[in-house]
Amino acid sequence: MALIVKKFGGTSVGSIERIRDVAKQVLLDKHNGDQVVVVVSAMAGETNRLVGLSKDIMSMPEGREYDVLVSTGEQVTIALLALALQDVAAPAISLLAHQVKILTDSAHSKARIKMIDDSRIRQELSAGNIVVVPGFQGIDENNNVTTLGRGGSDTTAVALAAALQADVCQIFTDVDGVFTTDPNLVSGAKKIERISYEEMLEMASTGAKVLQIRSVELAAKYKVPLEVRSSFHNQPGTLVVQEDANMESQLVTGISFDRNEAKIAVREVPDVPGIASKVFAPISEANINVDMIVQNISLEGKTDLTFTVTHADLEKALSIVKQVAQEIGAKHVETSEDVAKVSVIGLGMRSHAGIASKMFQTLAKENINVQMISTSEIKISIIINDKYTELAVRALHEAFELDKK
Repeated sequence: MALIVKKFGGTSVGSIERIRDVAKQVLLDKHNGDQVVVVVSAMAGETNRLVGLSKDIMSMPEGREYDVLVSTGEQVTIALLALALQDVAAPAISLLAHQVKILTDSAHSKARIKMIDDSRIRQELSAGNIVVVPGFQGIDENNNVTTLGRGGSDTTAVALAAALQADVCQIFTDVDGVFTTDPNLVSGAKKIERISYEEMLEMASTGAKVLQIRSVELAAKYKVPLEVRSSFHNQPGTLVVQEDANMESQLVTGISFDRNEAKIAVREVPDVPGIASKVFAPISEANINVDMIVQNISLEGKTDLTFTVTHADLEKALSIVKQVAQEIGAKHVETSEDVAKVSVIGLGMRSHAGIASKMFQTLAKENINVQMISTSEIKISIIINDKYTELAVRALHEAFELDKK
């Protein structure tokens, strides 16, 4: 008997018919003698509808009441799925985050899970029930509802799998697995059968939408085997597991891209010790994630500081940076939303030379200018003009022969 955590995204539970299909799929595991915990998102489009309602009330809704509102979509789904399971004679119970006790910090809309009390879930599993849990939500120490940020249902599923020491965590979505790049953009993209936690983490952090980044971090930390599968058929998907010797023989694993990037440049910043801290400390305190950072060479005691944030965080970040720029005597602040990040990822970068050279030669051949560069041991990321994103991805996918793998 295995303990399986299964997570279904919004499109997988987007209608009553699809919820019934999920119930039938879950029932197969139950008939095999497995214990099953199901994590579900809100029905497709529901969270956006709730966010829209909040913005009809105020321009920048946030905080406790915002989380109370947007977390309700998952409550509807867990009840509907539990009813669908009961309708096919499967014992099932839905439990909200406060009933499971998914404890988070108090960072509303971006909360992080601190602890999960698995006793209630184990009690229900021992009683023979299928347990249905909402993704995306938790409670803080004061019993306030919190949410984990968009895509947080993946994080909920992996955290539950870690707490329960599940045999596998299956993430069901509307794609067949993890691909070498977005198959909607490149018709020759191939499904990857096995990928390491490290590669998946880089792909998730650089724009691949299949898995939420924090879910991969948790899976790697607690060695939770992940499988990304389609909710529309029963074919094998992509396994996300610990690195093995065969993985490093692959030069490049995938090309990812992110069009949700905005660039902020602070011009003529005094080049003195501690100045970067003065810029980034208040941004961090506002719970804004900064992605790529580039500081130019100092010229006459002045330098330029350029970094990227998400489109959603741009307005808040810009307000903070403009105030800081005045305080530190910077000349002015510039922004651009017409940028995108493109990344080349692969464990093979550790042991193979020439990948960066090939990447930049390919881009130069297409007359694509590189605005920023960031690297890690297994990744090269660049910022380019957004209008060249598709061209860059297709050219790099072909240059590294990912369509032949």
